[in-house]
Amino acid sequence: MQIAHFIFGIFGNATALFLFLAPVVTFTRIIKRKSTEDFSGVPYNMTLLNCLLSAWYGMPFVSPNNILVSTINGTGAVIEAIYVIIFIIYAPKKPRKRMSGLLVLVISLFTMVALVSIFALHGQHRRFFCGMAATIFSICMYGSPLSIMRLVVKTKSVEFMPFFLSLFTFLCGTSWFIFGLLGSDLFVTVPNGCGCALGAIQLILYAIYRNNKGEVEQVDEKATNKYEDSIEMNHANIYSNNNNKSHLVNVNVDVDDKV
Repeated sequence: MQIAHFIFGIFGNATALFLFLAPVVTFTRIIKRKSTEDFSGVPYNMTLLNCLLSAWYGMPFVSPNNILVSTINGTGAVIEAIYVIIFIIYAPKKPRKRMSGLLVLVISLFTMVALVSIFALHGQHRRFFCGMAATIFSICMYGSPLSIMRLVVKTKSVEFMPFFLSLFTFLCGTSWFIFGLLGSDLFVTVPNGCGCALGAIQLILYAIYRNNKGEVEQVDEKATNKYEDSIEMNHANIYSNNNNKSHLVNVNVDVDDKV
């Protein structure tokens, strides 16, 4: 049982790493052009918060036997922090201030959770508090592709839903779901069970509409913008970004090229 638990944790690390590295093409473009153009930096700040909370939850003094959760989310936190710093460097003045403020908020929230868990809580109370915080953001992350699936059904095309991104979302969610089951950890099982189910639905939709790729007749701007928010969050594996829907137009091209 312990060996299987470890194996699924390793596999989960590998698939999650793919998702964290998906935006590399986007940031290579930003550095090359020395401009963030119309990209949004909000998803990367939110993903950073999720990684920090999940890595904290996996620490031995918070949740025993979950060190693999800490390793991948700690790695993800470093990657997302690099994305955020690059974005701040190349963003125009107004977006730079907004993203800097959001980064301060992310760090403040994580610091608050960490300090409360250390000084005010102990044992199972500490685990529950940190686990709930990590679970909430993980569910938001996995729930972000809902608008993608709506767009696919509406247009009857998978043109805007990259296959490998859907595949690795499914594999990542499945790996951590089984990891959580084997470790009897609901805070890992529940959010990743949602990810497994949503990833499977994406793959089913892909199988149904794969032959219609590129045959989109007419997509309204609102639906497209909702998709762009979701695919951006999926890289990072993910949160809602309802206030920045109009700033993600170029992300899909970069993701498709990467895949």
